[in-house]
Amino acid sequence: MTTNHHHQTAAVEAAKKDLANQGVHTIIAQFVDIHGSAKGKYIPLSHLQDILESGAGFAGPSIWGTGLPRNGPRSEFYGQGDLATLQALPWMPGYARIVCSGVVDGQAFDGCSRRLLLKQIARLEARGWTLNVGIEPEFFLVTKDAHGRPCPSPIDDLDKPSYDLKALARVRDVLHLIEIGLTGCGFDVFQIDHEDASGQYELNYHYADALTAADRFILFKMAADYIAEQASLTFTLMPKPFADRPGSGLHLHLSMTDAQGKPVMADKTDSHGLSQTGRQCIAGLLAHSPALAAFHAPTVNSYKRLVIGRSLSGTTWAPAHIAWGYNNRTTVARVVAGRIEFRLSDGSSNIYAVIASTIAAMLDGVEQALVPPAPIDEDIYEWPEIEFEKRGVKTLPQTMGEALTALNADAALTKALGEAYVAEYLATKKPEWIDYCRSVSDWEYKRYLTWP
Repeated sequence: MTTNHHHQTAAVEAAKKDLANQGVHTIIAQFVDIHGSAKGKYIPLSHLQDILESGAGFAGPSIWGTGLPRNGPRSEFYGQGDLATLQALPWMPGYARIVCSGVVDGQAFDGCSRRLLLKQIARLEARGWTLNVGIEPEFFLVTKDAHGRPCPSPIDDLDKPSYDLKALARVRDVLHLIEIGLTGCGFDVFQIDHEDASGQYELNYHYADALTAADRFILFKMAADYIAEQASLTFTLMPKPFADRPGSGLHLHLSMTDAQGKPVMADKTDSHGLSQTGRQCIAGLLAHSPALAAFHAPTVNSYKRLVIGRSLSGTTWAPAHIAWGYNNRTTVARVVAGRIEFRLSDGSSNIYAVIASTIAAMLDGVEQALVPPAPIDEDIYEWPEIEFEKRGVKTLPQTMGEALTALNADAALTKALGEAYVAEYLATKKPEWIDYCRSVSDWEYKRYLTWP
């Protein structure tokens, strides 16, 4: 027995003993499909070693986006556990989660979104860089009205429900249980607030390295979904669940350090607080924003949030134009305190693909020494249309179809992420767009049934 194997066996036995002492009897071997949805199975604690070695087995073609055949050695998908992610779940006594990465036919599976992120992190590590990501999830708690249609919980008709304490108090127990659960899993939750729409909330917890941040976001979704359901509510990250209310984003706060822990993208002597590398990263993000939208805003509904012009809700912080500025929430990239807040993403996305594509875009900016356009430190929501044309400020894709077309045309981003993954992603998402285009909505019936 090798020393490493001995150490791993000892670590596994210690983990099993510790979890057993916490009353854990079952491990959730969890991975995500290409959409970013948590998948997995229950495995008795006594079989933890199996998850770490061969992995938990799944039928490959039954998982969205694997592209695996129905027969042969490549038909089996195995989720190989990362022992560092093993932890008990406070909201599900007796259960613990371990995050898995894909293995197919004994090899690391490039079609696994977590592997996609690991590949991009390795590119940063080759430079001695570490990307830290702070994720700001906005979400709705939803119930049903008398007609069985989804509606915010609680319902209120305030003109400006932002930070409303009365509404916040009505769901305090649910929010507190989420906070307790996440804190028990090592999150540092530092604030929870009521956002701009009725029934809309934001929970903030401190940043972490890119992989930990992605793993934690999946755990946040699992916790919030379970706890809301126990309260007979639905937790949703749907970007725009209500046409007459603001949508939900998933802003990413990006900062980078070198091997000595010094900031890579920040420079206090710069007018906007960015180093040359930071500006190159901004340039990469902006240059690839149309293609990035396919990952960051991956659903038909995403583009009900990223609208040009006045929103039906009357209030929006969603970006629609490809620009950047200092502390400017009206652009897709906001720079503050030497970090970049990328505001394109929403919670319907696959967080691993989101962060992986973000890294790929930033590194392309660095490798090509791209120069960003001039910063815009104005409220561009107030601009007339002609001003965007004069300044050469382009718009983000306005439909899912446009975003998929942009991704298909972005050779540099495709090469960085891997042609096979991008091809499978497009093959998965294009039918979704076609289905939507062929569907007939209530709006169309009302407008066209007796037209003209």
